[in-house]
Amino acid sequence: MYDFEDIWKKIKSNLQSDFDNDIYNEHFASINNVFKINNNFVYLIAPNSYIKNKIENFYINRLNYLLNNYVQEKYLFKIITKEQATIEVKKEQPYEINIPEENLENKYKTGLNNTYTFDNFVVGPSNRLAYTSAIKVADQPVTFANPLYIFGDVGLGKTHLMECIGNYALENNLNQKVLYVKTDQFIEDYASAAQNKTFDEFSQKYEDVDMLLVDDIQFLSGKTKTQLEFFKIFEKLKDNNKQIVITSDRPASELFDIMSRLTSRFEWGLSVDIDKPNLEHRILILKKKLSVETSDPNLISDEILEYIASIFDNNIRELEGALKRVLFYCTAFNYKFTIENTKEALKNLINSKNASSKEIDRTNYNNILDVVSNYYNINTSDLLSSKRQKKYVFARQVSMYILKDLYDLTFKRIGQIFNGRDHSTVIYSIEQIANYIQTDKSVRNDVEKLLVKCGKK
Repeated sequence: MYDFEDIWKKIKSNLQSDFDNDIYNEHFASINNVFKINNNFVYLIAPNSYIKNKIENFYINRLNYLLNNYVQEKYLFKIITKEQATIEVKKEQPYEINIPEENLENKYKTGLNNTYTFDNFVVGPSNRLAYTSAIKVADQPVTFANPLYIFGDVGLGKTHLMECIGNYALENNLNQKVLYVKTDQFIEDYASAAQNKTFDEFSQKYEDVDMLLVDDIQFLSGKTKTQLEFFKIFEKLKDNNKQIVITSDRPASELFDIMSRLTSRFEWGLSVDIDKPNLEHRILILKKKLSVETSDPNLISDEILEYIASIFDNNIRELEGALKRVLFYCTAFNYKFTIENTKEALKNLINSKNASSKEIDRTNYNNILDVVSNYYNINTSDLLSSKRQKKYVFARQVSMYILKDLYDLTFKRIGQIFNGRDHSTVIYSIEQIANYIQTDKSVRNDVEKLLVKCGKK
């Protein structure tokens, strides 16, 4: 049995030699004791969430390296706050030692960000169902929902929530084989396997797991061979009772150019959506982000946070980016955190945000409708009308296909452009043109010409 208190004192001595006094005193000097050891995690209590996040972002690898100089089994540090320590005490988990498979972390923790945890995910009305479902899947893999399919617009926290599941699984058992992969990486892996004839290695990587987390599945669109390979992997994992979690920017029923037998399987388990957060939720997100970025949670007033949250309402990435810009601007120039300085810091972002939204909505979409209607020698109003003559229907379908191809809009948004047509009509129209492109050379040529005329390079 290791004396982890003594080991931590030795590690602190190493850290004091490695770093200058300011870094050491701010981050490590006040952590005097090991809180507990559980499931090969050595728990340390940071004085606040700011220090916790600084250690996790910049120093955790160094700590883990030093720790494993003193122990033979694989151990990892876990940094928690005092509030989290109270929760850990209530759990009353028994002490366990697991000896992980050699190189397990490097092989199966691909891309997981260990700072993404359920503790720092800000819950509100827009994501409560997705959050609750993710916790249940993490706690009861396979039995609760398999697959779990999380969808929503860009920047709303889908990836964060997915990685929470993976990190939770690893926290409870280091022997878990958890693989997180972005879909574009999966596509590259398959292409490499096909080129180098290394399919056995490819299959082992994706099939020999306990939990597969696949981010942005919509990028499988049009990749027929890769879809077939993913279908095989999906079936194998399901048959072997392994957990699958998928994220996408839209419901499975609205995925474009992905085989139906695959999308139908995405709906076998549970589909949950994440919507845009309301104003109160956005303010809570900013407060949480502020606690990560600074040691003083009262540095920025509620008035300023409300102002930022009222302007940047599109997604969480945009919201957090605005806060960081204000922090940097006022800190760099030693300005006070006032509404006036906040507005000055965000001026260019706000102007750019307003200009781009107007240009895309009013100019670009209308331009496509004009180009297509001129090409087929009809009026733009005919494209938007309910006329059912073949020449109008076909030109309308082509317009929808081009909007989808160029801007990757949701089917619902395309339907809105065409005077509120149902998304199922839009899906049918786009699929019709996709089929024509495969079977009719003249249609393929027409669409290619139109795409170029509409700005595709």
